[in-house]
Amino acid sequence: MSKRLLPTMAALQCFESAARHMSFTRAAEELHLTQSAVSKQVAQLEEMLQHLLFHRVRRRLQLTPAGELYLAEVNKILTQVDISSRYILSYGGETEVLRVATQPTFGARWLIPNLKGFTKRNPNIHLDIRNELEPFDLVQAKADVAFFYGQGSWPGATCIELFGEDVVPVCLPEMLPDRPFANAGELADLVLLQCTSRPESWHEWFEEQGINTEHSYHGPRFDTFYMCIRAAQSGCGVALVPRFLVEDELAEAKLVIPWEHHKVSQGAHFIAYAEQSIDIPKVRAFVDWILEKVGKPDAHEFGSGSL
Repeated sequence: MSKRLLPTMAALQCFESAARHMSFTRAAEELHLTQSAVSKQVAQLEEMLQHLLFHRVRRRLQLTPAGELYLAEVNKILTQVDISSRYILSYGGETEVLRVATQPTFGARWLIPNLKGFTKRNPNIHLDIRNELEPFDLVQAKADVAFFYGQGSWPGATCIELFGEDVVPVCLPEMLPDRPFANAGELADLVLLQCTSRPESWHEWFEEQGINTEHSYHGPRFDTFYMCIRAAQSGCGVALVPRFLVEDELAEAKLVIPWEHHKVSQGAHFIAYAEQSIDIPKVRAFVDWILEKVGKPDAHEFGSGSL
């Protein structure tokens, strides 16, 4: 295996500061070093890279093309190191990080509102919540806890059902015609907003009511329910979404249901964690909190929530 090119952090800092100021002297003042020390660090970096990073012209510095390219990469490295260091600095010695994965709309619309008070009860647990659109590996510890929609099957994981859902069409009030719809099929004359993760939703919604329309798969397609909801709020068409995601908009009449047919989804929303991790205090504390929110405080006792 060839030797890795790993310049020192001091060399990268000297180069970045000199490039920003176009001066070894000002870089030295900023870094509390001597001018010769900064110059030596940059020279050693140039020797390692086998490229000049600066042109020295009449006591002034000018980045070479290689220097400009390298500066962009060095800025990324230093920024990431700074972010990572501040990330760790923000935790106390007793604090544990709990990595939570969730689908974007579920996270924004249901999970976040239900986290109020968790940190106060568990001050030593720092939540790191990330959106996941694609399937991921829970067992390989990319997340401690995950929320997902489906049938409750995840190899190597305990899955606890939180709640089911029903989907309803929603749109702006001004999109409704002057006269009420005579039947659900008339909705097909409007723009039907499609969600990529549920491509059959409109077809199944019409089919349950004995309606066959060639328009059920037509319409703008969006990655997430959140985008579908925003499109409906913007007057782009009618979205077919889980009702629990739009309760606030319906209560405030910002969105309305143009035809009262609630389709019960075949799947449900679950919380999952690796089978062996429920004995980890931070995981158990979080799972307990979520189960309290849905009124199932004992669902995970002795693995009874595994499906």
